[in-house]
Amino acid sequence: MNVTALRDEYSASLSSASILVIDDEPGMRHFMTKVLEPHCKRVEQAASAKDASDILDKAHFDLIVLDNIMPGKTGLEWVAEQRRVGLFADTILVTAYADLDTAIQALRIGIADFVLKPFRANQILNAVARALDRKYLRRENYLLKHELSAENAGARGRLLGKSVAIGKVRQMLQRLAPLPTPVLFTGASGTGKEIAARTLHSLSDRAEQPFVAVNCAGLSPDRLAEELFGVIDAQDRRRDGLFLHADGGTLFLDEVAQMPEQVQAALLRVLEDQKVRPVGAERDIPLNLRFLFATNADLQQAVESGRFRADLYHRINVVNIEMPPLRQRIEDIVELAALFTEQFALSLGMPTLELDEETLLKFSRYDWPGNVRELRNLVERSVILGAFPEEFTGTGSVTGVEAVENLDMVMQRHIMHVLDACEGNRAEAARRLGVSRKTIDRKCASWGV
Repeated sequence: MNVTALRDEYSASLSSASILVIDDEPGMRHFMTKVLEPHCKRVEQAASAKDASDILDKAHFDLIVLDNIMPGKTGLEWVAEQRRVGLFADTILVTAYADLDTAIQALRIGIADFVLKPFRANQILNAVARALDRKYLRRENYLLKHELSAENAGARGRLLGKSVAIGKVRQMLQRLAPLPTPVLFTGASGTGKEIAARTLHSLSDRAEQPFVAVNCAGLSPDRLAEELFGVIDAQDRRRDGLFLHADGGTLFLDEVAQMPEQVQAALLRVLEDQKVRPVGAERDIPLNLRFLFATNADLQQAVESGRFRADLYHRINVVNIEMPPLRQRIEDIVELAALFTEQFALSLGMPTLELDEETLLKFSRYDWPGNVRELRNLVERSVILGAFPEEFTGTGSVTGVEAVENLDMVMQRHIMHVLDACEGNRAEAARRLGVSRKTIDRKCASWGV
C-alpha cells in the first residue's frame, strides 16, 4: 500500500490525535514518528522514561506508544507509576516478548494494545487507529448516557421566535460565536437558557465537537467534583471527567449558583489556567474548552451573601445574555404553541389539537410564570388529554373587527405591563420593547393614558 493510500485510510481516526512515542532506540523511535506524522495532528518523541515524564508534565496526549524494554525500568513499570500520578492517555506497548505474565500485568494497568516486534508500518497504524477508535467510542457512549440522563433531558431544540426580544439574543449569539469568551446566560426558569447555549455552540467553530451540559444542582459536592474533573481511585484506576470528555468542544454549567464552594475554587483555577487536575491526581491536564454558564438566581446577591465567590463571578460574567420571559415575547407564542402541538401529536401518536384564535388570544393574555417550559408542558398535557384546559378555550371563534379589537387589547396589556415594570419610564419601556419612544407615546395617547 502506498503512502497516499495509507493517509486516506487512516486520516479519519488519526487526524486530530496527539501521540507520544517513547523508545530508547533512535532508529525505532524515528521510524514510528515518520510513519505516524503524516496522519496525526501532533507526534512527539521521548528517548527515556524520565524524558517522557517531563513531557507529560507539560502536555497532554491522546495516545502513548512505548517500548517495554528500556534502561532503568520497563514500559509497564513506567505506565503503572504514571497512572498513580495522573496518566489519562491510552497506551500501546511495543514488545518482542508477549508472554502470559506480561499480558496479565498489561491488562491490570490498562494497556490498550500490543504491537509485536518486528512490525511493518501498517501494523503500527492499525494498532493506533484501533486504540483511538475505542477511545472515541467510549467518549461518545459516555456523553450519550449523560445526555439522556433525567436531569439533562428535554433541553434540546432550536431557538424559536421572531420577536424583537429573541432577535436581540440571536444577534448577540452570532457576535459571540467565533470568540472563546465565557458567556453567562441569565433569566427565569424555562426561558431557554440551555437552548440558547446549544445554539451558540452550533454557530461556533466547535460545532462538530461535543456540547456537554451539566446541572450543578443535580449532584452532591463530591459527586460533582468527580463528574467534572475525573478521578483516580485507590487501585490507580482512572475515570475521565466531563472536562476531558468535552475537550475541544463546549461545556455548559447550568444552575451555577448552586455549585458548592470547594468546586467553585477548583473551577476558577480551570478557567484561569485552562488545565484540569483529576481528583487524586498529581498532574494537570491541558484543556481546550469553551465555557458557558447559566443561572436563574441573582449571582450578585449570592456574592454579597457569601454563597458565591466574587472572583469566580467576575471571571464568568464577561458577557451576560439575559433570556427574555415569554410574557415579553407574546408574538412568539403562536409559533411555539403550533410547533409543540405538532411535535407532541407526532411523537405520542395522538390527534393534533386545533389552535383557534380564542385559545391563542388567551395564551397571549396569560403571564406564563414558567415561561416556554410551562407552555411546552401545557401543550403536551393537552395533546394527551385531547383538549386544552377550559381557561384557555372559548365557545366560539373570534373573527373580524372583534379579533382586531382583542389583539389591540393584548398589545395594550403588554405595553402597560412593561411600563409598570419600568415604573412609568417610557424611554426604558421603549428600549425593552424594541420600539421608538414616539411609538409608546402615540399608543398611550390613543388609550388615554
